[in-house]
Amino acid sequence: MPSGQKNDLNPQQQAAVNHQDGPILIVAGAGSGKTRTLTSRLLQLIKNGIAPSNIIAITFTNKAAKEMKDRIISEARPATGEAFVGTFHSLGVRILKREAKLLKRTAAFTIFDADDSLSLIRKLMKAADISKDQYSPMKLRSKISSVKNELLDPRDFLDKVALRIFEDYESAMIKSNAFDFDDLIEKVVVVFDNHPAVLEKYQNQFRYILVDEYQDVNTSQYRFVKLLADKHKNLGVVGDDAQSIYRFRGSDFRNFLNFENDWPKAKVIKLEQNYRSTANIITAASALIQNNKLQKPKELWTENNDGKLIKAVRNTDADQEADYVANSIGEAVYAQDNSSSASQFAILYRTNAQSRSVEQALIVANMPYKIFGGLKFYERKEVKDIIAALRLASNPKDAISIDRLTKNFRKAIAANLIKELPRLCKELKILELINFFLHDTNYFDYLAKNFKNPQERIENINELISFAGDFDNLPDFLERVSLLQSADAPTQSPAISGRVLSPVNLMTIHLAKGLEFDNVFVIGCNEGILPHQMSYGSMDELEEERRLMYVAMTRARQDLCLSFYGTPSRFIYEIPPELTEFVNLATNNDRLPDEDEMYIEDY
Repeated sequence: MPSGQKNDLNPQQQAAVNHQDGPILIVAGAGSGKTRTLTSRLLQLIKNGIAPSNIIAITFTNKAAKEMKDRIISEARPATGEAFVGTFHSLGVRILKREAKLLKRTAAFTIFDADDSLSLIRKLMKAADISKDQYSPMKLRSKISSVKNELLDPRDFLDKVALRIFEDYESAMIKSNAFDFDDLIEKVVVVFDNHPAVLEKYQNQFRYILVDEYQDVNTSQYRFVKLLADKHKNLGVVGDDAQSIYRFRGSDFRNFLNFENDWPKAKVIKLEQNYRSTANIITAASALIQNNKLQKPKELWTENNDGKLIKAVRNTDADQEADYVANSIGEAVYAQDNSSSASQFAILYRTNAQSRSVEQALIVANMPYKIFGGLKFYERKEVKDIIAALRLASNPKDAISIDRLTKNFRKAIAANLIKELPRLCKELKILELINFFLHDTNYFDYLAKNFKNPQERIENINELISFAGDFDNLPDFLERVSLLQSADAPTQSPAISGRVLSPVNLMTIHLAKGLEFDNVFVIGCNEGILPHQMSYGSMDELEEERRLMYVAMTRARQDLCLSFYGTPSRFIYEIPPELTEFVNLATNNDRLPDEDEMYIEDY
């Protein structure tokens, strides 16, 4: 149940719950109680006499499935019996175990994770005498994944070499009695397409289908659901196109927008009452998202009070921004007349690299923190590789750094680093040493060939380079990094009046979706970061960046701060000025710069 909602359903929620037969699209705005509505709808179907075994509720994450199951258990009056509540992939596993023989497997099949698939591809490339220099195993795995998720014909999508590996890969999976993670959806679609009697069996079993977060389905998931629902047409989906932010994973929110074209008799219900945020936050977020052209319009509103104005804070640079955020949280949490818990503060950012300055500021402020779903900055592989090289340059006897470089790079490359770095340390500055390491190891190619997120890792490297550029000599830089690392994980959190201080939450906006906090700081609201500069060439990608900002803003229940340095994000200018309080820490000017002025300055 969202914050602020009473036990009773509102009229729109109740209408969605009461709908029984036929397709229904539930357009659920941020904080409007969609999970409770979906759960109540499942319970109502059972109360109306539908056998639990004839109902499936599909979610995207195990966390969401558990939340729904827990609500069903706590709210159920009739027994839910065999109603399936789980992810697309868990449903796929259930079906494949029954139909494995149609795909030349047995029910005891193994599920290959991403590392297993990558290892197999490397083995097949070696057998086919295809070098890593010719083809990146990581890119080949990504192409194979795209073929399956987008239901593409490999003969049209892959070149000759990639097609050969794909065919060898599929044959090897059969020999191994295995499916990869993408197969758990794609192979079910293959079975349904090629065996009508099998499809009809599952259509008759799963007569009522509920799908959460429908705006995030990709092509194979869309086809999976459409085939299952096609006979009885009792498909109920819940989602919000304004929160579709996973295009990079293959999700296509147009499936959500086109629902009424796919199901012409669909009933559409909009959940527009927000129970989470103050009126100012809701009005601001709604004004922002109205600038998107591709959307299903809705009028989000709330009975909550107006609340505080949204702060728009201009800083000189990322470090001043981080200091402001850390000090603001510290003042609120440590105030004697304030019972604020640090766990109710979240710092959101567009890219993982932005965490460096914030982590550093929180450490200095003696504020514990946790990074949701990710590693702390100095624990990231690419950062540790560069630090190891710099430590070796400074101290040729550093056995730990030598060991890391030896294990991570080919023998000849590691030997040259071990020989040259200590010598070059006497001649080169910090940034020149980093550049030598990156060039000598061909590090960016190394990342592209071995990792699925090379661009994110390059951003972390650039952030480290930016920080290192502030130091005149290598020993001072390494000392600072070491002190930050040692302060990173205190044996116990500081206490206030006898209570242990809970950690502040740090996370990317993508990982924040579905969460809510009393106080939210969105940092790096700059042009080039949010929206990201890589989105500039595409209106679709710019609109997704705007949806990211919308998601970030609607995580806040009470206080929202949008912080920037350099050129403010265009999104800040899309918020009604009467809803914002401008704080300028960079100059004495007390107004937000005119949008035209800012772009003239930069161009």
